[in-house]
Amino acid sequence: MEESKTQYLFGMHPVMEAVKTGKKLEKVLFKQGLEGPQFRELMELLKIREIPFQFVPVEKLNRSVRGAHQGVLAYISQIDYVDLEQLVNDALGMSENPVLMILDGVSDVRNLGAIARSLECAGGHGIIVPAKGGAAINAEAIKSSAGALMRIDACKVPNLRVAAYYLKQSGFRLIAATEKVDRKIYDVDMTGPCAIIMGSEGKGISKAMLDLADDKAAIPMAGEISSLNVAAASTVMLYEAVRQRLAKQ
Repeated sequence: MEESKTQYLFGMHPVMEAVKTGKKLEKVLFKQGLEGPQFRELMELLKIREIPFQFVPVEKLNRSVRGAHQGVLAYISQIDYVDLEQLVNDALGMSENPVLMILDGVSDVRNLGAIARSLECAGGHGIIVPAKGGAAINAEAIKSSAGALMRIDACKVPNLRVAAYYLKQSGFRLIAATEKVDRKIYDVDMTGPCAIIMGSEGKGISKAMLDLADDKAAIPMAGEISSLNVAAASTVMLYEAVRQRLAKQ
C-alpha cells in the first residue's frame, strides 16, 4: 500500500524548507548514489534534528511520486510525537500506576495500530517506538488503531536502551514478554508503574533490551502453534496488568 499524496513532500528544496521550519517528518528517503552540496546540507540537518533517513532504489521513489522528486521523498508525521520526559510526566500525572508499551522491532503498521488500540482500551498511557527499525505511525497505523494513536501519547526515540534507563530511573518496572523463560505472566507483579516490552515476531526482543528488563515473563501456550501474533500477545499482557490491578482494589 503506497502512501497517499497528502502524506509526503518531495524535491530537494521543499524537503529542506520543511526541515528548517520544524515540520514534523516521519522519515526521509534518498535515491541511492545521490550526491551534491544540497544533499550534504540536508543530511546534516536531518542528523541534527534526529530525523530518520535511508537510501532506496530510484524505482521506489518513482512508484511513490509522479513528478520531479530529485531523489528525495519525505513522509510527513501523522501525529504529534511527545518527547520521553513529557510522556513520563504525563503518564505519572494521570495515574499513580501508569502502563506504557515499548515496541522493539515491531515493523508492521497494522500490528502497531492494533497494539495502540489495546493499550488505550486497557487504560494505558503511552507507546514508545524506535526512530529507526520500527513501524511508522502513518495513516494505516492510525486506522488500525481505531483512532487510539490520536488519544494516547506516542514517543519516538533514537535509542531504546537510553529510553529504558530513563524509565527505570523514573520508577517504572520494565517487563519483557518472551517465550524464552519459564516464569509466566501471572507470576510477575504488574500493579505498579510498568513498561511492557514487546519484540518483533521474527527476532523477539533484542538481547540489549532483555538485559535491561526487571522481569521477563512468558504467555502460557497450550496449542501446537508456538506463539501469538505480537498484537494479540500485547493484548494478553495488557489485560493481565488490568486483572492484577482490579484484584488489588
